[in-house]
This record gives sequence, C-alpha cells and structure tokens, in this order.
Amino acid sequence: MTIDIEQRVLEKTWFYRYRLPSGRETKSYDEGALDQIHATRLAMMDAELARAYPRGLAGRTAVDLACHQGYFTMALAQRGVAKVTGVDARDEHVADSRLIAQALGLGNVEIAQHDVHRVGPNELGTHDVVLCFGLIYHLEDPVGALRTARSLCKGVCLVETQVVPNLSGNVDWGSYRFVKPLKGVFGIIDETYELHGPEMSITGVCLAPSTEGLLWIMEAIGFRDVHLIVPPDDAYEQHRYGKRVMVAGYV
Repeated sequence: MTIDIEQRVLEKTWFYRYRLPSGRETKSYDEGALDQIHATRLAMMDAELARAYPRGLAGRTAVDLACHQGYFTMALAQRGVAKVTGVDARDEHVADSRLIAQALGLGNVEIAQHDVHRVGPNELGTHDVVLCFGLIYHLEDPVGALRTARSLCKGVCLVETQVVPNLSGNVDWGSYRFVKPLKGVFGIIDETYELHGPEMSITGVCLAPSTEGLLWIMEAIGFRDVHLIVPPDDAYEQHRYGKRVMVAGYV
C-alpha cells in the first residue's frame, strides 16, 4: 500500500520538492526554480517560531490557511506540532495535500476544504500557530482574510505576501478642513485571465498591500508585536529586496 501511494506521488509534478520516506524526491515545476522561495519561507518561519516557542512545538496546534499542496502544513507536522490543519478552497489542493500526508505517514495532519472568507473558530478552533503564506495578494478582500487569521489565532500568526510600493502623505477626507494621513496602500492586480491557474486567484481581482499598510492593518485588527521577519542572507531575491515580506503578529 505504501509503495502504491508513493508511486502516485512520484507520477505527479508538484509545486514543491518533497522528500519521501524512501529517499526519493518529487518532480517540481520549472526544474526546481521555485525551490528557493519555499526554502526562504521555511527559514523565516523557523526563526520566528523559535522566538515564539523556544521550548519547541510539542503539544501545540496549528492551522495553515490556503495550504495549497500542503508543504508548510507537512513542515509543521514534521517539526512536532501535535495537530496541523491545512485548509484550502480548491478540490485538487485538498486531494494533493491528503495524498502527500499519507505518503509521508503524518498522522498529525488534517486537511479541510473551506473558503477563507467563510470559515472561523466554530469550524476550526483557535491555534498556537496560524500560517497565511502566499494568499492575501490573490484576494479581493485581503483584510477579511486577515481577520479570519486573527480569529483563529491564540499565539502567533505569520503572513507572507507579495507587496507593492507604498504611498505616504495626507489626503483631504471630505473637505480640505479635514485631513487624514495615508497608512498604506493596495495595488490592484489583474488575474482575471488566469483563473485556471492552480496558484492564482479564484475571482481574478487581487489587492496586494504595501508593507507599511500590512503592518498597520495587522495592528488595527488586533495583533500585537507586529513586525517584519528578517530574511536569511541567502533568501529568494524578492524577499531579499523587500518585494515579498513575512510579518509576524501575536495575540
């Protein structure tokens, strides 16, 4: 049975490079060109979780929103989290995540199908670790998704996203006599012609935040100690140059 499952995994091309119990590795898109993004995310995640839980992750629970094919769900499970729930809206991602969890023999993983805008603590509970990687810049309601992440969090939430250039200054808010400062911006990105893509938006209308805007929003919706996680020296180029960021917020 295990051999059959592994063979099913090896017959697919994955977004991630998984190492299976036999030592064999999955084929990944673009011959591994994306591997450095995933490695950078893992390094930044590990650094912040070591800060948050210096005694380790044993006994903790986690939820991975928009888990895709489950790469970071599986990583948390392999790092000793007692139970990790991966959540995704797409049928194929749910099936792939369940398959790889079975192939890796991870009994502490559960995969659930939900829309991030239609789920909360009643369905998923609250968790010590909440991941939100590569999600909010594919959404037309990123603030709503961040509110969902906050509602599920009782420890630390890690948000990784593409960001856009910021604008600062003041804007007349109804009248020149009443002025408001800009706290950040969203860039409108068109994915309406890419809805078939498994890594793309479901609606096609995407709002990508500026770094300053993301930090402000996370504080405004109830996170504390909100800060940027420093990328490693060998980080993927977008992380190295601030085109992608990972932000931590605590409850």
